[in-house]
Parts: sequence; C-alpha cells; structure tokens
Amino acid sequence: MPNSSPRKTYLTISEALRARITEGSYPNGLPPEAEIGREFGMARTTARRALRTLDEAGNVTIVAGVGPQTCGGAQMVPHKRIMTDLLERFRTSDLPTGAQLPSEAELADTHGVARGTVHRAGHEPEGAGHVQARRGVGRFVSPTS
Repeated sequence: MPNSSPRKTYLTISEALRARITEGSYPNGLPPEAEIGREFGMARTTARRALRTLDEAGNVTIVAGVGPQTCGGAQMVPHKRIMTDLLERFRTSDLPTGAQLPSEAELADTHGVARGTVHRAGHEPEGAGHVQARRGVGRFVSPTS
C-alpha cells in the first residue's frame, strides 16, 4: 500500500476486502492471511487484524482449519466433515458392520486433506465405539454403529 499511513492500515484493507465480498469476488472463501499480506504489501499480522475486523462486523467467519469464509459460505472444519461423512456411511450401510474402513491415505486423497486430518477424524467414531482398530490390520465398523 504505497503512500498509506502505517496506523490503522488494517481498516483500509478490511474495507477493500469488504467491497470485494459485496461484489462476489470470493465465492469460495477469502485468500489466506499470507496471500492477503503479499497482495497489499503488509505483514501477515495486519492481514489477520483486517480479517478479525471483518469477522467482528459479521462479514466473514473464521473457520479453524479452513480459513476466512464469507458469511453464508462457511464450511465445516475438515476433520469434522470427514467424521460426519464416515458416520453417514455407517448409518446408510455403505460401510456395513465388519467392513474395513478405507486407509488414511485413501481418505486423505478422497477428501483432499493431509493424513493427519484423517487420523484426527477417526478419533471420535473410535472413541464412541463405532470403529474398532486392529493394530497392523486396519479399522473396522463395529457392531454397535
């Protein structure tokens, strides 16, 4: 931002982002903080502050693990989305009792996330008794699901 005051730059950035949101420039969510910082030539912390201003005004929602989303377009956190998908597959018998779950690598590819995200998604169904883990073999749908 050439020739701008270093004070309250985040307000100028938040107004520019708000105008773009109104125009519909971000249908799939706003760019990450680092990208906003590069575009406007400012520190990432200034971008974070601009996004927080938009969040407080109700223009965006900051979703952990996803990033800033325009209101109405907020997405579920990735590990929760995967967990919900697995539970739905149990409910509809797409994965019947005794069936082996796809590997973490397969689920990561399917959902476009890291294996760690898939691993995290498996904790709750396993803890609730929907999934049984067999060390060295895999994870299976338990009879209680």
